[in-house]
Amino acid sequence: MTPTCPAPDGVRDRAHWLRVAREVADDLATDAIVRDQAGKPPFDEVARLREAGLLTLLISAEHGGGGADWATAHAVVRDIAAADGAIGQLLGGHYVLSWTARFFAGPEPAERVARESAAGQWCWGGGFAAHEPPLRLTPDPSGGFALNGRQGTVGGARVADRLAVRAARSDTGEPLAVLVDPARPGVTSGDDGDAFGQRLSGGGSVEFDAVPVADDAVLGSLSSDEGALPPFAGLAAATARLVSAQLCLGIAEGVLAEAREYTRTREYTRAGEYTRAGEFGRPGEYAEPGVPVWQGGLSRDPYVLVTYGELTVDARAASALADQAVAALDDGLARGEDLTDDECAEISVLAAAAEAAAARAVHDVTTRTLDVIGPGAASSRHGFDRFWRNARTHTLSHPVAHGLREVGDYFLSGAHPPFALPA
Repeated sequence: MTPTCPAPDGVRDRAHWLRVAREVADDLATDAIVRDQAGKPPFDEVARLREAGLLTLLISAEHGGGGADWATAHAVVRDIAAADGAIGQLLGGHYVLSWTARFFAGPEPAERVARESAAGQWCWGGGFAAHEPPLRLTPDPSGGFALNGRQGTVGGARVADRLAVRAARSDTGEPLAVLVDPARPGVTSGDDGDAFGQRLSGGGSVEFDAVPVADDAVLGSLSSDEGALPPFAGLAAATARLVSAQLCLGIAEGVLAEAREYTRTREYTRAGEYTRAGEFGRPGEYAEPGVPVWQGGLSRDPYVLVTYGELTVDARAASALADQAVAALDDGLARGEDLTDDECAEISVLAAAAEAAAARAVHDVTTRTLDVIGPGAASSRHGFDRFWRNARTHTLSHPVAHGLREVGDYFLSGAHPPFALPA
């Protein structure tokens, strides 16, 4: 079933958008296992997001979008990720990249890009990873630029309507944020779809061969030189880190919800919970002295109960920290150009802490739920492994050590985090 399209008079209603997100999440959950195993480019999934109005969620109503704030967007990403972590990553990356012009361009270019994005219902992909050889942006004597090079990891590359990428000017070396239409001649997207997780995130490699780039498609500088960018632009990294945190929390909540339902079924067994070969325990029968295996259809094994308790605490503690960081980010975004360096640093450190806590929680939750589920977790038809695979694939690209180093340095010396870009 296609989720209902949002009503025009509900564009600023947070409850409305969360209801829409849950409809989409429920829709995605119905075939999540089958789609994960097929691993096809997520064209249909992007169509579901587009029809529900979620691609234009953060664009102002004035410019044709949903008019929602970042707190709502973070909640939407978490709901979608609980149903399908790969689509949660695709949507979260879209939100971060679609704000590129707001962070790095002036108000007029940002408004123009927002109008065009809303009118075209663009799905954004790309990334600003600095660890790869930079793309080269060569000035053209007749105007504009030519873009050349290859990026091996580009989020949403196979399904995006626009790519926001990092390129260095060939004459000055200055890194710039560049907006590219992947349908233009000279842009070639590769599959590279051999990852064991996040198979539906649409990522891949992209090659650029003398791709024409207009002057107004260069959105702004990405220079890390001190004073090159205002503190407001520094919130780009915090925004991306909190989307990463929401993705991790969504995956953790998703596997806990599915594991709970599975544990409540008669199909559920754990090693040691059989009373006779090939039979489930029944009320009044015991896996160990004094502990009934089944009681009213529920396992009473203390190991199961304690583990679920610990994992619930882990997920909720990380969620509370993420909520605190999201509130701080919203305050910082609202301050705009009035944001100070000290305020940006505080928000950035809080976002790094929230991402680290969420990553640790999702690692623990997705691993230990497999243990508590038992032999049934090994069955591909249940798809419990996809949560662990999705979480691990994501965190490999977002190592928490970098954020923890910044948190520790800020705690000990008050050092501001260096300017960083979302991958």
